[in-house]
Amino acid sequence: MNDTDSSISQTPRPMQVLEKQVYRGPNIYGYEPMIRFQLDLGDLENYPSNKLPGFNDALLALLPTLHNHGCSYRQPGGLVRRLQDGTWLGHITEHVALDLQSLVGERVTYGKTRSVKGQSGVYNVMYNYKEERLGLAAGAVALRLVDSLLPAELQGVQGVESLLPAGIAPFEPGAPFDFEAEVAALRRLAKRFTLGPTTQSLVSEAERRGIPHLRLDDQSLVQLGHGRYQKQIRASITSHTPHIATMTASDKALTKTMLDRAGLPVPRGAVVRTAEDAVREARRLRGAVVTKPLDGNHGRGVSLGLTEDEQVRRGFEEARQHSRDVVVEQHFQGNDHRVLVIDGEVVAVAERVPAHVVGDGVRSIEALVEEVNLDPRRGEGHENVMTKIRIDAHVEKLLAQAGLTPQSVPEAGQTVFLRDTANISTGGTAVDRTDVIHPDNLTVARRAARVIGLDVAGIDLISPDITKSVHETGGGIVEVNAAPGFRMHLQPSEGTPRNVAGPVLDMLFPPGVPCRMPIISITGTNGKSTTSRMVAHILKHAGKLVGLTTSNGIYIDGEQIVSGDTTGPKSAKVVLSDPNVEVAVLETARGGILREGLGFDRCDVGAVLNIQPDHLGLKGIETVEDLAWVKSLIVEVVDRNGASVLNADDPLTLKMRRKAGGQIILFSMRGGGDYPAELQAHISEGGMAVVREPTVLGDELVLYQDSRRRPIMRARDIPATLGGYAQVNIQNALAAAAIAVAQQVPLQVIRTALSSFSTSFEQSPGRLNLYDGHPFRVLLDYAHNPSGLELLADLIPHLRPHKGRVIGVMGVAGDRRDEDIRQMAGLAAKTFDELVVREDELRRGRPVGEGARLITEGALSAGMNPQQLQTILSEPEAVEAALRRAAPGDLVVILVTEVEAVWQQVLNFDSSAIVPQPGQAVTGHTGVSHD
Repeated sequence: MNDTDSSISQTPRPMQVLEKQVYRGPNIYGYEPMIRFQLDLGDLENYPSNKLPGFNDALLALLPTLHNHGCSYRQPGGLVRRLQDGTWLGHITEHVALDLQSLVGERVTYGKTRSVKGQSGVYNVMYNYKEERLGLAAGAVALRLVDSLLPAELQGVQGVESLLPAGIAPFEPGAPFDFEAEVAALRRLAKRFTLGPTTQSLVSEAERRGIPHLRLDDQSLVQLGHGRYQKQIRASITSHTPHIATMTASDKALTKTMLDRAGLPVPRGAVVRTAEDAVREARRLRGAVVTKPLDGNHGRGVSLGLTEDEQVRRGFEEARQHSRDVVVEQHFQGNDHRVLVIDGEVVAVAERVPAHVVGDGVRSIEALVEEVNLDPRRGEGHENVMTKIRIDAHVEKLLAQAGLTPQSVPEAGQTVFLRDTANISTGGTAVDRTDVIHPDNLTVARRAARVIGLDVAGIDLISPDITKSVHETGGGIVEVNAAPGFRMHLQPSEGTPRNVAGPVLDMLFPPGVPCRMPIISITGTNGKSTTSRMVAHILKHAGKLVGLTTSNGIYIDGEQIVSGDTTGPKSAKVVLSDPNVEVAVLETARGGILREGLGFDRCDVGAVLNIQPDHLGLKGIETVEDLAWVKSLIVEVVDRNGASVLNADDPLTLKMRRKAGGQIILFSMRGGGDYPAELQAHISEGGMAVVREPTVLGDELVLYQDSRRRPIMRARDIPATLGGYAQVNIQNALAAAAIAVAQQVPLQVIRTALSSFSTSFEQSPGRLNLYDGHPFRVLLDYAHNPSGLELLADLIPHLRPHKGRVIGVMGVAGDRRDEDIRQMAGLAAKTFDELVVREDELRRGRPVGEGARLITEGALSAGMNPQQLQTILSEPEAVEAALRRAAPGDLVVILVTEVEAVWQQVLNFDSSAIVPQPGQAVTGHTGVSHD
């Protein structure tokens, strides 16, 4: 941050949004969902808040709740102190974005603003959100609000529209900032997209219990739990709610018939389709009647206490607006109670009182309603504890029947009811009666829920006195509701709040029933895909149905369901949402972490295989230390009962044990007499480790646990190690075995599984795939960085034919640094006798041919003969040229991008014209050279 220059430049630069990012899970900036946007303050870098006259007072006048923000002082008033002392506008915008979300009902509190390294006046502004679209819109409004309070010459923030979510209309260019209108727009957005009180109560209770959740649509469909353990809810409809029961409850006549057949007290009545039929039925019933739609809800179209023919006709017409069929039935005298039954037990009872006002002899009904609506507990729709009362045509009609109008002044103490029904959604109030309901009434409600078949039921019970038996006082059940709202029980207008979400979660996830599947997340620079496949292979042998994500696709129980690079959070959620999966093995790449964060809140096993220079210079990741910081997130979110698996041979990986969660399990290629000091200490202290140790029979994989040595198997008995020469797959097998041990897989199962894991294309596409169906041998591999190519170069001497050549095909993704590309070219020059240089399709901003040119320059600089170099930009054409160049006994090494396509190209290549020389075998290569 720069010291202030009091003068404004002649051409002032306003604030500008440079980029935005939405993190939907744990991320490098925090463990909760966050929004980040990069803000260039322009000339405002020279104007902290204490150097903007009137700014602080104007801001606090608009948002007085900012006084509650503790900021770095961690106590109310902390932000105000920062404003007075001088803080920068990015930091202020962060707090405003948080406050705006809380103002419209989504309370969020965490945020931070940090300067961007190497860019003066540029800041990463970050803050929590609960609903993504609301969070983004709040950021945009926060910027416009802050901008509106600046001196005119510094106003005009740019790029705000980039923050707006899809489908939200952009701000009018040059339109003045209208605080009330902007907040009202945010309220509409919150009402449209945020969860209602019933669903939110269930989600909040799930969060308290550590049950993961995933929102499935823009309404209220939510998945609770993972994989085969998941349940779904939509408001209070659950995975256990029978469809037949829901349909039955929506048919009021059928419901009443079933309850009557079961001996439960219900009003007599009938279903009619004309007003005259309604009048005839009312006369037959004698006394006051109720008219209501056959399949209505929320009290819409219901009229109570009708005694005159004309009243019945009006009631019929009102009900007909909501349903073709209308119910006419006895009017039970008494108070309206909602009895909530969950899993066969009554968990809450609320007495519902219709919307009303109490006169004071001075003010009109209209004025009294305005006063009632000032209660901060009342809001629009279902957003608050109670709903605001609206004077509409129904209210006016009801008042007229009593000889009143909205302008009438009721006497002091006179109660004027404004609705027939007591629904909270029409302005009614609720009084908790859970502790006083009579046992007989409890039995009536429980039996009603069971008769209809609902797991969650709202029983509408009319009773003159809920503390007495309905069998003695009269009254009975007037409705059974599927998907009953919880609001009146969670926060009654009077009485004790009831945690009614708890019993629902108890029903969906009883004690001892899991809600999570084990999640295994594997990251690192090299070996992620092979290790992930090895782990999935082991777990399949252990009898588990595995969901696997890799750089080649998503696999469910070994069957590929999605192809492509699926190492990000969206792919992880595909696996976690699959109702068949028992355990998730997730290859987790740097790109997805930086783009969206993780697709899960925590994992059972987090493994970091290695940290090597790769993808540096992208998205602010300039050094291997930066890369380690990104990948360490995997082990930071390991459950305390889980395990972090770390490479003891990699200093940056080993360093992560200081902040890794769960049990620390190390793996190492340096067993025997070459133990690293940290690994030796770890084993001596009883820690768990899987190491490679040399023996007279070859390298052996060994488990150390509780200071006890337990051999697992010989390295050469794992087909993927190609007789023990593929060091990279020995290392991958060590990591896979460590992960399997963390999942309590028996060693015998690990041995059996690894003994059948090979480098075949079917088991490990693009990873050391050998093909011996031509007079020459082909090796397909995905080595895409210097460290990966070094490991491949160590293996090639063991695969090199006695007299043949090694022909390489190579391209490098355009997002690598120039020095990385040249380094790989130098390694290729030492590894291959001949090289076909291609252009990687992922040029990522480089002009055509630039990547190939850098490879060529690097190979020539490393001493490769120009006659041994050929450039063909197209991958298929380059592969074709290498295959045609090969002679019997040669080895063609293809560093591949399009794995599937190139493998098919190799299989389909016509090598019939290639004639083997005397003494050379056409086929029969089965392993490696043992020179």
